[in-house]
Amino acid sequence: MSAAAATLGARPAFAVDEWRPAHNPYLVALTVTLATFMEVLDTSIANVALPHIAGNLSASVDESTWVLTSYLVSNAIVLPLSGWLSSVFGRKRFYMTCVALFTISSALCGFAPNLRMLIFFRVLQGIGGGGLQPSEQAILYDTFPARKRAMGMALYGVAVVTAPIIGPTLGGWITDNYSWRWIFFINIPVGIVSLLLTSRMVSDPPHLVRRALKDTRIDFIGLGLLALGLGALQIVLDKGQREDWFQSSLIVLLTLTAVVGIASAVIWELKQREPLVDFRLLSNRNFAISTVMMFTLGFVLFGSTVLLPLFLQTLMGYSAVLSGMAISPGGILTMFAMPLVGWMIGHFDARKLIVAGLIIVSIGLFHMASFNLEIDFKTAMIARMIQAFGLAFLFVPINTMAYSTIPKKDANQASGLINLARNLGGSFGIAFVTTLLSRQAQAHQNMLVGHVTPYDPAYKNMMNHMTTVMHVNSADPVKATAQAHGVINGMLERQASMLSFVDAFWLLGAFAVVVIPLIVLMKRPTPGAEPVAVH
Repeated sequence: MSAAAATLGARPAFAVDEWRPAHNPYLVALTVTLATFMEVLDTSIANVALPHIAGNLSASVDESTWVLTSYLVSNAIVLPLSGWLSSVFGRKRFYMTCVALFTISSALCGFAPNLRMLIFFRVLQGIGGGGLQPSEQAILYDTFPARKRAMGMALYGVAVVTAPIIGPTLGGWITDNYSWRWIFFINIPVGIVSLLLTSRMVSDPPHLVRRALKDTRIDFIGLGLLALGLGALQIVLDKGQREDWFQSSLIVLLTLTAVVGIASAVIWELKQREPLVDFRLLSNRNFAISTVMMFTLGFVLFGSTVLLPLFLQTLMGYSAVLSGMAISPGGILTMFAMPLVGWMIGHFDARKLIVAGLIIVSIGLFHMASFNLEIDFKTAMIARMIQAFGLAFLFVPINTMAYSTIPKKDANQASGLINLARNLGGSFGIAFVTTLLSRQAQAHQNMLVGHVTPYDPAYKNMMNHMTTVMHVNSADPVKATAQAHGVINGMLERQASMLSFVDAFWLLGAFAVVVIPLIVLMKRPTPGAEPVAVH
């Protein structure tokens, strides 16, 4: 063989690294981030509209919660399968199919005549949306060279982290000023623009060899086990608190189904030569720890995004728009901080940035744990900004570490797993804080009631004062006494709720701290180096 032929034969090993997209990588990043922002926004924007949806479609509020659950279930099932689907249909084609399905189903949701049809269309929307985040992350991984990849992930992170923050506020504003149907209609023009730009800007790299569909064996057993396990788990997390968790036979059954389904799926997939979901990637230490970190990010982000607006609206009396104004500056800060973090990745150890991010996030949450019923708007806003600044130091470095030792051929599978971890972290976080608020409020109320006795000087003085005040407006002393009892009971319930929020903020902060030691186990990647195809 000639030297030229030998050189030519060696080229494919390096051709992967030399491939570059036809368009500017940052334009490609903005193109694919557009649809992802729309999809992540949709996971939270519908929450505040549930009472309006229930009233308009003649359903109970409890029935309307299936509008959220159906989306989350179908979304969770598709997320880990996106890598396999990309290899079968081609990543660009799969991505554009997901955008088209998400856009069309959004329009159908807006026109839904009844709750049953709305839930069905939300399932379709979740299927379309589930493939967007992993596909975008894999596209960015291939589009940017190693030394600039962090900046591409920063653009993606802006969408993923800020969308859940502004979603409830935007949803409340649209619902109050227009109709709940417009929270779905706004996706249509964004989806159309995304499809047009993607068709021109995005291309599949040479190393992404698409399997021939006729030669592809569909693993129906693995697919069924994953769908069963993840679907049951998502329903448990979404409905658990409402059904009083394991006091409900349905939740017990679904929990067992989730455990058996997911465990069986993992065992089955590990035995397959071409698995639907490559769980072997979790044997890679950096990727496994990064997956845990991404779960933590989802847990803290979504948990706190539920907690703070709920605290401001239920205890402080803020409107949805005003509470959104207190939270939004944090999202804006994250938006500007992420590109900075993307630049810092090239100059600092990503592991140290993750530690810094977790510490800053915990400081913000511990600051929220010092809240009381007298705080002002500025205090709430600054606490959220501290936490949001820390979140900016998590998303990009975690993704950088996750992909640092993953070969390009596994990027699709890796993105599906790590995005699933973040979404499940969010579901666990929301379930955790809603359950904690309910249980701790009862516990604190029982504790405070112990002080409400005629023998407690503070209670006796307050009761005498409130009775005197009420007596001014009522000539009946018995009625005045009853009203005074009612006011004091309301104050007691409010204080109990306040203490439950303090507990929740504190535990979220503690959760961010306890995972820090895992960073020590991560290997530092060589700056600018491409990963090698080993595990």
